[in-house]
Amino acid sequence: MEFRTYLRHFDYALLAAVAGLVAYGSLIIYSATHSDPNLPSPFYYVKIQLVAAALGTVLLGVVAFTDFRGLRNYRQHIYFGILAMILLVFVIGVEAKGSNRWIPLGFFNLQPSEIAKVGMIVVLAAYLSERPRGDLEARTTLRTIGMAAVPAVLVFIQPDFGTALVLAAVTIAVLFVYGTRWLHFAVIGAVVGGSLAMVIQVLPTIGIEILKPYQLDRLLVFLHPDNDPSGTGYHLLQSKIAIGSGLMAGKGLFQGTQTQLNFLPEHHTDFVFSVLGEELGFIGIAVLLALYVLVIWRGLRIALISESLFGSIIAGGVVSMLLFQVFVNIGMTIGIMPITGIPLPFVSYGGSSMVANLLAIGLLESIHVRSKLIGDRRYRRAQTTA
Repeated sequence: MEFRTYLRHFDYALLAAVAGLVAYGSLIIYSATHSDPNLPSPFYYVKIQLVAAALGTVLLGVVAFTDFRGLRNYRQHIYFGILAMILLVFVIGVEAKGSNRWIPLGFFNLQPSEIAKVGMIVVLAAYLSERPRGDLEARTTLRTIGMAAVPAVLVFIQPDFGTALVLAAVTIAVLFVYGTRWLHFAVIGAVVGGSLAMVIQVLPTIGIEILKPYQLDRLLVFLHPDNDPSGTGYHLLQSKIAIGSGLMAGKGLFQGTQTQLNFLPEHHTDFVFSVLGEELGFIGIAVLLALYVLVIWRGLRIALISESLFGSIIAGGVVSMLLFQVFVNIGMTIGIMPITGIPLPFVSYGGSSMVANLLAIGLLESIHVRSKLIGDRRYRRAQTTA
């Protein structure tokens, strides 16, 4: 099929919103890191981010021009490939800040758990789409959860609690799009709630610690950040000060005191939203949220117009992955969610995260193109027979 035909059916509103987020994020990362004396260049982090964005854009194009329906035939290959990459981390991975999550590739450190988020959407969508929509038995739900649980547990013990949470959220989302019974969700909720109570309260009292002490502190610090202002509560307090001081229009790029004086930790990764709030204020935040709303809207639209259950589930999974990360990241910076280390999509610094998110956008574009092409064929047939 002609190249121009494919291009005609791209969702350019989605691409424009994503490009805006990448550009916005690069600007904020530069503002947050350009004066760091430990860097070899003021553009150090921005260059890496833009290289990752360029690589991700190439992969986006490849995926968009590929018929996504063919991925269903490679469900098992993708699944075992994900497990192999995650397991490889435990063998040759490099450690940073207490976590072993990255595979060194020389010029680039690959974080397999980021790629796993997108891969598992495809795997679970392929599995569920192979079953009739009326097949809402408990064993289908259990098998889906079981498949997702294996990589989630492996990621959790790296430890990477945030990505494990994203995998759990994606699993619930694809089950919802598939049409899983509400009773199943009620049981899942009860099991998850009971498990959290056991992990956080019951097991530690008898000497069994599933979560490391620092993980538990980060999870619960948002409830009482003032209890340890120079320790576990420091990140959250500095984040709230930064965002609150931005007021309506912010202090201006390169003018945020919490950011530029390095009071705000992790200001180019986990707390990049705090930098934006301090330097660009409510107006800057509103622009960011508007771009995210556009991405989510176009993703939901693609899920609705998809001509196949497989495509609808993939689109629903991608939207839920992005929405969950946005909600949790922003929530943790303003103190309404636990601090889990989940990045802000397309904005937080991180090469693997950028590539994975752009791959996900490529899937959305592939679904959109095929849906439009099928719609065109039906229209031409209708015109011919009329």
